[in-house]
Amino acid sequence: MDSLNYLYGFGNEHQTEALTGALPIGQFSPQRCPYNLYAEQFSSTAFTAPRATNRRSWTYRLRPSVAQLGFRAYPLEGLKTAPLNLVTPPDPMRWDPLPLPSEPTDFIHGITTIAVNGNADAQHGVAVHLYVANQSMNSRVFSCADGELLLVPQHGSLHLDTEFGQLQLAPGEIAVIPRGVKFRVQLLDDSSRGYLCENYGAALELPERGPVGANGYANDRDFQYPQAWFEDNDTPHQLITKFAGHCYLTELPFSPFDVVAWTGNSAPYKYDLSRFNVINTVSFDHPDPSIFTVLTSPSDGAGWANLDFVIFPPRWMVAENTFRPPWYHRNVMSELMGLIEGQYDAKQHGFSPGGTSLHNCMTPHGPEAEVFAKASNDTLAPQRYQDTMAFMFESRYRFTPTEWAMQTPLKQSDYANCWNNISKLFDQNDKI
Repeated sequence: MDSLNYLYGFGNEHQTEALTGALPIGQFSPQRCPYNLYAEQFSSTAFTAPRATNRRSWTYRLRPSVAQLGFRAYPLEGLKTAPLNLVTPPDPMRWDPLPLPSEPTDFIHGITTIAVNGNADAQHGVAVHLYVANQSMNSRVFSCADGELLLVPQHGSLHLDTEFGQLQLAPGEIAVIPRGVKFRVQLLDDSSRGYLCENYGAALELPERGPVGANGYANDRDFQYPQAWFEDNDTPHQLITKFAGHCYLTELPFSPFDVVAWTGNSAPYKYDLSRFNVINTVSFDHPDPSIFTVLTSPSDGAGWANLDFVIFPPRWMVAENTFRPPWYHRNVMSELMGLIEGQYDAKQHGFSPGGTSLHNCMTPHGPEAEVFAKASNDTLAPQRYQDTMAFMFESRYRFTPTEWAMQTPLKQSDYANCWNNISKLFDQNDKI
């Protein structure tokens, strides 16, 4: 499917030009740029952020971004922003997948927020949205000033046009669009469905490997950035911008995808989740899910993430004398899970691809009774978990489900019943 060329390396200083010689040499903002382009810096961190975390790119474009008309309000009813002043019960919750649309719906109009936490204005926390679409955005463009966007397709492949170039995305891959970058989503299949995480906090980065050493987890080399690509046309476009929790629209008499060249380390990127090098136990006990972290948004508490993006991909389970599924637990972190394909190993029924579950801070959760019984009595030969991909948005902040999420018939009212048939097994005479 993917016929585009990419630049490789997470957070690298890339340089790319769609016209030879479009990048200035030796400086970023000469008196006159090659081809009479405009130089424009794009900064997604503060100017004075430390070099290791500073993210900025220089773009060379047909028109500067300031060449746009005023905005007018453009409500998108399904799109919500933190904080929400709603009551959240401590129950475990689960939702069926959003049905694919029957009416013409593009990506931006197919977004529905399921839960939020933190505060967008205070720049901490996240919002988790679901999306469905059955038509391309075409001349409609979107940008989000409230946070960077992590896109996780579950059904249907996508083509992303961005200011920095083009990306193609299939289920099993993810893309990250930095805060403020303009993009549009074109469908490569008849329909698409997936998840969208809006990160208000620090930009996503690769987690430290610690004692694992120099290799493993997600490797820098496997992250793909777009080559420069541009449109030189005067076709009218609609630009929808999300700003301070509200959406606004302006009309552009030209395509905003007019960056002829760029250089820097802040740009959209994609990652194929099958390239994640799983580190797992080869002795005993189920490891903490943090060992499956692909990307993290740190907070001001060391090791206490604003957001961790964690996956549960195909892998071998070989632990000896061990209950292999995730153990029963209560966690100070809040966990919102999705399923891309297959079956999650702690669940037998009800958690379908495209579905969502929420276990907030200190809400107990774990395997269903059937899963517990089977895992407690299995012959512990090496076992391959295959044809499965689940993921988790984990955050130090409690998730508040939206009003829609609490009222939709997609919410499984009987979810907690999956633990009702867990019985006492205690036997003073059975020491195993």
